[in-house]
Amino acid sequence: MKARSIRFACGAALLAGISGQAWAGDYLVRTQAEYRAALARVKPGDTVRLVDGEWKDFAVLFEGTGTATRPITLAAQTKGKVILSGTSSLRMSGSYLVVSGLVFRNGHAPGDEVVSFRRDSRNVATHSRLTEVVVDHFNPPDRRKEDRWVSLYGHDNRVDHSWFAGKGNAGVTLAVIRPKGQPDANRHLIDHNYFGPRPPLGSNGGETIRIGTSEESLSDSATVVESNVFDRCDGEVEIVSVKSGGNVVRGNLIYRSQGSVVLRHGNGNLVERNVFLGGGKLHTGGVRVINARQIVRDNYMEGLAGTDFTSALAVMNGVPGSAINRYHPVSRASIAGNSIFDAARVTLGAGADAERSAPPSQSGMQGNLVTGAPDLFRIDADMRGMTLADNVTDAIVPAALSQGLRHGRVALARASNGLLYPTDPALAKLGAPRDLKPVTLGDVGPSWYAKVADKAAFGTGRTLAVARNGLADSVARAEAGDVLRLESGRYAVAAPLHITVPLTLAGPRDAEIVFAAPTLFALEEGGRLRIEGLTIRGDDAPRQAGNAVVRSAPASTIANYAVEIDGTAFAGMDGAPGFDLIATTAGTFADHIALQGVTVSGLSGTVLAAAAETGAKGLYAAEAIRITGSQFERVGGLAEILRGGTDESTFGPQFTFTGNAVTQGGELGLSGVQSAVIESNTFRRSAAIAVAHSVGAPQTRIVGNRLIDTPEPRITKLYPQGTPNVQVSDNLRSGDAS
Repeated sequence: MKARSIRFACGAALLAGISGQAWAGDYLVRTQAEYRAALARVKPGDTVRLVDGEWKDFAVLFEGTGTATRPITLAAQTKGKVILSGTSSLRMSGSYLVVSGLVFRNGHAPGDEVVSFRRDSRNVATHSRLTEVVVDHFNPPDRRKEDRWVSLYGHDNRVDHSWFAGKGNAGVTLAVIRPKGQPDANRHLIDHNYFGPRPPLGSNGGETIRIGTSEESLSDSATVVESNVFDRCDGEVEIVSVKSGGNVVRGNLIYRSQGSVVLRHGNGNLVERNVFLGGGKLHTGGVRVINARQIVRDNYMEGLAGTDFTSALAVMNGVPGSAINRYHPVSRASIAGNSIFDAARVTLGAGADAERSAPPSQSGMQGNLVTGAPDLFRIDADMRGMTLADNVTDAIVPAALSQGLRHGRVALARASNGLLYPTDPALAKLGAPRDLKPVTLGDVGPSWYAKVADKAAFGTGRTLAVARNGLADSVARAEAGDVLRLESGRYAVAAPLHITVPLTLAGPRDAEIVFAAPTLFALEEGGRLRIEGLTIRGDDAPRQAGNAVVRSAPASTIANYAVEIDGTAFAGMDGAPGFDLIATTAGTFADHIALQGVTVSGLSGTVLAAAAETGAKGLYAAEAIRITGSQFERVGGLAEILRGGTDESTFGPQFTFTGNAVTQGGELGLSGVQSAVIESNTFRRSAAIAVAHSVGAPQTRIVGNRLIDTPEPRITKLYPQGTPNVQVSDNLRSGDAS
């Protein structure tokens, strides 16, 4: 038979004279047709190998019935050398199946699952294994299209030593699915995998792992998530979202990842012996506790900068008589033997509001060792239902925790395992155990596929001089991290400059770019832009509505972009209506936009137009926005920033506007922004600051501004739940001070 090789397992067993040993077939296939033919013949113990190379548009159905000692295997001829690309996927159905050595890259699933442990709703996989499989940036072209990379159905399946990174579209990376009415536990094992960088999604649906859903959350899944590495998993506030009971999250390393392990629904879960290393990165969290009989013990947390829902430890308030999809009150929780060092916040009674009015009950904290900021502990609800014993902290002890939480000096030294432990023998029995051995990058994923390095930053490439007639060519040839240095003089640009890599344009203020296109800088997939110095003029731009200096891609992109502008002057942009400085587009997302020391004189549109995402899904344009130390004169609008919906699964938008001078400026409009700091600015003859709160517990600080012939800030609340934290003070209006 063409392209089929069969090696019979005669080996040592038959040579030793063991009678009745079944023969095992090994099929090497080169086409999809040959694969289907081989699959029709397989029996327990057989292996089907895909020949090395690219398999494009291959929807693999792998089904069969093996045995515990003789599974049926689908493997690469050589591990890592079989690439499934285009519209490809894998469905597994049957029992005792093993898939190994495959790589999904340069494509996306034809449906809503890349790997599925079922053929259809009636035919699932059990006792099966996915090992040393890679899913690398395997995303649909539209980031708003939802899919899952791995869907675990059935029971007693395992995903191990696999590699998942670069998921940029909506949908969970790996989900344990419990169909409605499933009576039995899943008993899946998810271990020794590398969950690599996942950028902020900018909406709900960016979890790395989800176990169950709210509808079936009162049943037990009994899934174990063990010895994995979560590396820069920043998709949303829930890194591991537990929505069922009886699960174990044990011995994982959560490294520089924004979000937390969240016991969102379900009871009787165990979170133990995990290591959380935040490195001071914003929104890095630990464990959030909801529901009944949760155990959080023997974990190590260091350098976690999250607050509120992403605190190192957040014990939530619940909803009395909660609906299945809301927040069941915390009861009978045990939080013991954890080390929490250099943390920004521990929040008890998190999320307390008119709806979430039920505080924790019959719960306890014992033997924990906690260090951090002086105001580390935040108490948002009645704590009489929490019993504390033998806890020590170097922070201020709130009165509500004075029984069982002692203030004292906590001297620490780093041990051979790389973790900190107290040097005082009196504290030796507190905090995480000394036998913790953090899982390493070498312990997880396939050994033959490299882990993800930090992406190229601005200014890390070549520095290239640009002649006055060579700007467009230089941009087209630029590589990631390059700096294009412009000389004094005029650079005329007739067509948009397409930015496809992280790129810096720098030069003196008398290096002047004058553009004649509707857009000067068009950001494409992978593009990130930094501008230093320079003067940019729009006098020659078309006399039509909708021009922009910087515009994100016209179609959805997967990679997040960034814009940084430092010390740049903009002028001549008021000759046509709606001329924006930065215009975002639907389906794109910036991890940050920063303007520092910018001067804008004459702009008919908005400095930052970031309201292209509409609807109730909670999408927004940028995670963090900073505008500082800048001057704006005769601008149609300062900012228009929108985050719709009422879901609480995102961090942003975060907005900072400080130290700016505005004369004849249009509205600064914020809707759904989660954190806003508007401080120490001067507004002359300008429109009002308008803030609308529409989700969560937003923080708004409008302090120390001078308002000269400018209205008072206008703040509205658009939703019934939640408690916005608003400070509006020390703003001096015209006539209040000379």
